[in-house]
Order: sequence, then C-alpha cells, then structure tokens
Amino acid sequence: MAEKPRVATASLCGCFGCHMSLLDIDERILQLVDLVTFDRTPLTDIKTLGDCDLGLIEGGVANAENVEVLREFRRRCKTLVAVGACAVNGGIPAMRNQFSLAECLRESYCDGVGVHNPGIPNDPEIPLLLNQVHPIHEVVAIDYFLPGCPPSADAIWTFLTEFLEGRPIAFPYTQIHFD
Repeated sequence: MAEKPRVATASLCGCFGCHMSLLDIDERILQLVDLVTFDRTPLTDIKTLGDCDLGLIEGGVANAENVEVLREFRRRCKTLVAVGACAVNGGIPAMRNQFSLAECLRESYCDGVGVHNPGIPNDPEIPLLLNQVHPIHEVVAIDYFLPGCPPSADAIWTFLTEFLEGRPIAFPYTQIHFD
C-alpha cells in the first residue's frame, strides 16, 4: 500500500475560523483521516513539522513568528495553500494597516478605554510585530488560494478531495459565491 499524503496546517494571525470550517466537514473528517496522515496541526496538537505533501495556512502575517512558521511550511510542504481571507488578502487583521504600528500599540496599551496599567509590553517572549499585516503570498510563494471568511466546509472538502485525487480544482458556484 502506498504511503498516505502528509498534511499540515497552521493558523497565523486570524480568528481560527478556517480550522473551524475544516472541522465542519463533520463525519467526512473520518474519510479524511483514511486518506491522509496529519503532520503538524492544531487539530492533533503535533508541534513539529516534517516533510509534507500539502500545507494549509490560515491567517495573515503580523509578526516575526508568523514569518518563521510560514517560511518553514514553504520549505517543508510540496504544495502550500492560502486558506481564507486573512491568508489571501490580510483580512480583518490588515485593517490596522491604515495606522502606524506605534499608533496601534499606543491605542491598545496606553490610551485606550479600560487601560489601567499603561505601557507597551516589551518581553522577549512576545513575537515582534511587523509594521503591517501581510497576506501570505507577499512572504512566500503560494500554490493555491481558497477564498472565504471562512471558506465553507464544502469548499474545503471539494479542494481536499480533488487535490488528493489529482484532479483540477473546480468549485461549484454555490461554494465560492459570497453574498
């Protein structure tokens, strides 16, 4: 029997909604487990990344740790997919791009409503924020883009099954229109 394809997933700067949509494939998750071996993913709590056939990335790139994770996924995954609006175009997190990083930090930690102990955190354990939030294709090459906020479970399932079967990815209109 041939070895099953290895799949890894990661969530960068976002809401984790795309992983929730992956879980929303419901009982089809059992079929997916029969088709693939999961590598690093929050779904299994595996923290290390091996060589993979497919990497699914949700979230934008907002800090140095996001850049590091994304570059590692690009090195270790044969195919890399931007999943959801944050990965595809920066999404909601990129709304901060209209302000300077200094303005955002000042509003959040010094001048904002409910701030009781003003001061911008300066701990070496906290990843350094980038000046702007970037879609992932601005940092590494991406093979596929799966839009949506989040993409529907059916769109994710269609992508996975067609990719794993080696077919061209083709979505019914009902899976990719957004009203």
